[in-house]
Amino acid sequence: MTIADRWLLPDGVEEILPPQAGLLEQQRRELLDLFQCWGYDLVMPPLIEYLDSLLIGSGSDLDLQTFKITDQLTGRMMGIRADITPQVSRIDAHSLNREGPTRLCYCDSVLHTRNSSKLDSRSPLQIGAELYGYAGIEADIEVILLLAKSLKLLGMESASLDFGHVTIFRTLIAETNLDKQQTDTLFEMLQRKSLDEIDQFCDANILDSKLADMIRQLPRLNGNAEVLSKASAVLADAPAPLHEALEQLKAVAQRLETELPDVNLYFDLGELRGYHYHTGLVFAAFAPGLGQALASGGRYDDVGQAFGRERPATGFSIDMSRLLRVLETPAPVPNGTFVDYSAQQAGVQAHIAQLRAQGKRVVVGLPNQTQDAAQMRCNEELIYLDNSWVTQPVK
Repeated sequence: MTIADRWLLPDGVEEILPPQAGLLEQQRRELLDLFQCWGYDLVMPPLIEYLDSLLIGSGSDLDLQTFKITDQLTGRMMGIRADITPQVSRIDAHSLNREGPTRLCYCDSVLHTRNSSKLDSRSPLQIGAELYGYAGIEADIEVILLLAKSLKLLGMESASLDFGHVTIFRTLIAETNLDKQQTDTLFEMLQRKSLDEIDQFCDANILDSKLADMIRQLPRLNGNAEVLSKASAVLADAPAPLHEALEQLKAVAQRLETELPDVNLYFDLGELRGYHYHTGLVFAAFAPGLGQALASGGRYDDVGQAFGRERPATGFSIDMSRLLRVLETPAPVPNGTFVDYSAQQAGVQAHIAQLRAQGKRVVVGLPNQTQDAAQMRCNEELIYLDNSWVTQPVK
């Protein structure tokens, strides 16, 4: 690499500069304050862990996204986290080991071996909230309401919430005689919502015509909350767990329509986001102009089993790096007080300290500095006038 190229960053790895960095930090602080107001305690997991705990219960997708290295002290394989949720699950199950509902939140960077799209970062900033220890739908509703409140705080007034339930597909597929390869093929078709391929597959591989019809209908059952009543009729012959899942979706719809009347709710019974990881209700938030989910979440029960303590869990995470693509970054506004080096006299340091104690930005000039107050992004300057230090607007 030549000197001219040394400033280059790896593909998909980016730095955040002013004023976006300031905006992102402001949003991070406001979100963590919001989480605290809802009773979620902040945790800070390590950047790196042993693989056998970092990837527990996360499926193959996260394994492929994780950078792996060898620990020089023990010879064991370690991973640089690609998702913080498994770490928070370990903290709940082992490090804290609390009884009853436990609410935790976090915000930190993760690292991916590859980005999911050309616009995505491989080192995004992830912020999220998790609720452990309660299996009822009330916990799911709480984290969804918290996500909606978070989106509003971020200025995402027109964001929509999409819902699915992985139990619906799991219940139907368990009634078939499909092997793993066939199941994976059908799963991939459902992900692409390839209706013709799904129809042909069901005709060729599922002997029970009623069961084939129900699976065939899954990608067609989507829309507002009214589709849930339609699904109850179309899937009337399905086993009980599927109808329990539908009742959970109906409960969510009823509560959110009351508490979030201005939020667009969309239900998709063929939605399998996080299928290999989640165990029940799944959801995602989409913002206008952003093709990928700004936030996602759902239920992932028993994730602590590998740590010797099964715990029901639900939560969500927000990709703060994607957020920058839809937030309107304000133009830099001069803000602060400039103190010219040559103007510094007795008593000025005390005055500077007083201004900084008030939370004000103070930039002190250095010897022989040629940049003036405006060039240092200050809108006022501190001068000595009539035996006292005063501030005056920059001309």
